[in-house]
Amino acid sequence: MKNLSKLLEIMARLRDPQNGCEWDRRQTFASIAPYTIEEAYEVADAIHRHDTEGLKDELGDLLLQVVFHARIAEEAGAFDFEDVAAAICDKLERRHPHIFGDDAAADEASVRRNWEAIKAAERAQRHGGSASLLDGVPRALPALKQAQKLAGRAAGAGFDWPDAAGVRRKIDEELAELDRELAAGGRERIEDEIGDLFFTLVNLARHAGVDAEAAAAAANRKFERRFRALEAEAGARGTPVRAMEPDGLESLWQAVKADEDPQGGG
Repeated sequence: MKNLSKLLEIMARLRDPQNGCEWDRRQTFASIAPYTIEEAYEVADAIHRHDTEGLKDELGDLLLQVVFHARIAEEAGAFDFEDVAAAICDKLERRHPHIFGDDAAADEASVRRNWEAIKAAERAQRHGGSASLLDGVPRALPALKQAQKLAGRAAGAGFDWPDAAGVRRKIDEELAELDRELAAGGRERIEDEIGDLFFTLVNLARHAGVDAEAAAAAANRKFERRFRALEAEAGARGTPVRAMEPDGLESLWQAVKADEDPQGGG
């Protein structure tokens, strides 16, 4: 672990009150939190691109964030990097009693049930036994991911639709409510109904065994890929996209889709 020790030493030097880096010395938990989130996304992006070399670099950047937070905490007398490592070691052993203890887990589903039960007990202990099932879902999560976690927690207590068909009917209901608000023209109510529709769509994804955030990200990438192809085709025809009529754009869009998916997918 020579390089880890070196990284900790570098961070201590950067934060040195007399001879450290001015920018690094100014940082707080709050000021570097956005960078921590950004680095986690860059790790995910490297994984998506199957960029192993890039993943190595991005994991290093993410590790730096952990070291940075730990150093700030150490200076405040709260905890240090060793405490962070010890805490995750304890947590992993505690949440894997079928590996490090005497419990048995017959299959993956049993492992997941045990994991969630242990997490629930930990939340209750932290909150003096009065924990909500929804405690511990980070508010900084992307909205779709947060919705899926919130709904999953509630479903664990039986608060759920019996099947995907029930969720699908709820989507029709939410769309009807949205249509009424669109006709009325009230922005706040429209926003509220769109939010309800998103939340219900997330639940449909959950019932279908689909990660809503991943599905939305894939749709974004698909749109970007197809729109870039549309731009390229429009350029090849000598007509910039901005100069095309709506009917021409739609025709070109359908042609791009057909080229990409001859079977007529979405």
